[in-house]
Amino acid sequence: MAPTRTRSLLPLLLALATVLMSGPGDAQISIFPKEAFLQRGTSLQVNCSTSCNQTFTLGLETKLPKTELASGHNWKLFELTDIEEDSRPLCFENCGTIQASASAYVTVYSFPESVELDPLPSWQPVGKNLTLRCQVHGGVPRAQLTAVLLRGEVELSRQPVTGNPRDLTEITVTVLASRDDHQANFSCRTELDLRRQGVALFQNISESRQLQTFELPVTLPKLDTPVILEVGTQHLVLCSLQGLFPASEAQVHLEVGGQRLNPTTTGSRDLVSATAPLEVTAELEGTQQLRCVVELAEQTLEAQETLSIYSFPAPTLTLSEPEVSEGGPVTVKCEAHGRSLVVMLTSAPAGPRSREIQLTLNASSRLPSPEIQFTLNASAEDHKRRFFCSAALKVAGQVLYKNLTMELHVLYGPRLDESDCLGNWTWPERSQQTLKCQAWGNPFPKLTCIRETDGALLPIGLVKTVKREMNGTYMCHAVNSQGNVTRAVFLTVLYHHQNNLVIIILVTLAAILVPMATAIYLYNRQRKIKIYKLQKAQEETAMKLKTQATPP
Repeated sequence: MAPTRTRSLLPLLLALATVLMSGPGDAQISIFPKEAFLQRGTSLQVNCSTSCNQTFTLGLETKLPKTELASGHNWKLFELTDIEEDSRPLCFENCGTIQASASAYVTVYSFPESVELDPLPSWQPVGKNLTLRCQVHGGVPRAQLTAVLLRGEVELSRQPVTGNPRDLTEITVTVLASRDDHQANFSCRTELDLRRQGVALFQNISESRQLQTFELPVTLPKLDTPVILEVGTQHLVLCSLQGLFPASEAQVHLEVGGQRLNPTTTGSRDLVSATAPLEVTAELEGTQQLRCVVELAEQTLEAQETLSIYSFPAPTLTLSEPEVSEGGPVTVKCEAHGRSLVVMLTSAPAGPRSREIQLTLNASSRLPSPEIQFTLNASAEDHKRRFFCSAALKVAGQVLYKNLTMELHVLYGPRLDESDCLGNWTWPERSQQTLKCQAWGNPFPKLTCIRETDGALLPIGLVKTVKREMNGTYMCHAVNSQGNVTRAVFLTVLYHHQNNLVIIILVTLAAILVPMATAIYLYNRQRKIKIYKLQKAQEETAMKLKTQATPP
């Protein structure tokens, strides 16, 4: 800042007193201050003084606006205003016939009027050179002015700012863009270092600009979906791309036949994937293009897949009589729809005639046709026979099949075969046996086994203890709505006759021998007791005699 008038008078008067102390022959002119360093646009007070003791004139020569503030016998004080550039004010005098002058150096400093970093690219490819350009306008002295290009707080380059301060000066630095530079802030800072002049270090920084870097792979997106689709089905379409950065900012578009799908997109560091449900409608039938477009950094990568969309109604399998009585005719008909054809009509085994029927059916369907049919006379062996109808459709070089099955029900009377109900049973008495007798028929027949002599029932299917009373001939009778059948069953129970005389003798012997054994036992017990008592008496007598014979 320029000194005030009050503050400058005292040093100027001291300087003037020093000059006045010189002798008359030593006339000198001086200027104060000899050097000044001040901010552009400010003011400066300059003092001109002389030691001349003759008639003299004293003044200040300068291009700057000046005002004489005060004067004395041999000094004058001037104020220079609006100092915009460096200058050399000159104090002059005419002392008699002698002319003299003294000059000062006025240096101005100013901050840059603008410091701006050029806009960065919208997206910068990873691995490519990026040139940062800093525009500096103004700022003096240039010898003390430096431009610093920054990435965040890290210095990338430090360069002096040269050239005419009235012109725009460009400072550049080239860096190699990397993934780490994504969303990094770049800026430009100027430093006006006036610390050697006793002032300070002044800094001015531009508005920061954020960089976005990207990297695209050389591969195309990958589509994962069936290429053959049936009308009326739903599928999940998946599109993914590996190796792009930043994947989280990529956009994925999916469309089929020009219709946009609604994908759900997820992205990690270098993988983006999108899934979308696809409902296959009749409007899409035919050949359609599935497109996946990945957009990142104003770049696109596209993959396409050809879809074959078809309509394939299931064939129709009909039986003229789904339930028929034994011996009745049944017509089996297999019919295809749309562009499909019947390629097979067969029957699954249901008895000894199954092989013959299957051969006949195959013979009638050697060539694909829209319709195949066959007629048979139903037998009991055809009950629950399964018929198989197969239709085929060729789509995009592949043959697709749809199948249908039906089961025939034949009503027939009861059957009681030897294998299911044995005619002769021979069981040991008191053994555990299961009485097995199975009747067959449709509807399932009711079975009862009754003894001819007394009408007793044989418990069929239960585990029983065989008794001799079960012995006899039984008539097993099976009946349903289609008829009845009877089969004779002979049950023989094996058992042994018992000898009553032996039992009587054994009982008599037991009645005699048990009392005798008891009497013998009691006699021997009494005898042992008497012998024991006699021994004890003898021992006591001997003890008394021994005591009497011993002297006192």
